[in-house]
Amino acid sequence: MVNTLESLTEPLIRIRLELLYTELLECHPEYNQLSAETDQYFKTLRDALPDQLQHTVFLYEDAQFSLQSILERSIYIQGFKDALQLFSELQNSSI
Repeated sequence: MVNTLESLTEPLIRIRLELLYTELLECHPEYNQLSAETDQYFKTLRDALPDQLQHTVFLYEDAQFSLQSILERSIYIQGFKDALQLFSELQNSSI
């Protein structure tokens, strides 16, 4: 069931997360400001490193993006499961 649920929801997750990030950028100045600050801090750190560490920074950033993607999917799926469980409990309590 879990693998089926994940494969069925994968396109929904991608679309929903893209919409969420767009909404955050457009409607939440604090998110936008923190995002810009984070980008600037990371750029400053990257620029300060010697050339031989640039590839390591690239690998670190790539790994962080991969971790974030896994975490986002996991959180979304867990929220979906929680909603289904809540719905089931509400159905059972109404009987």
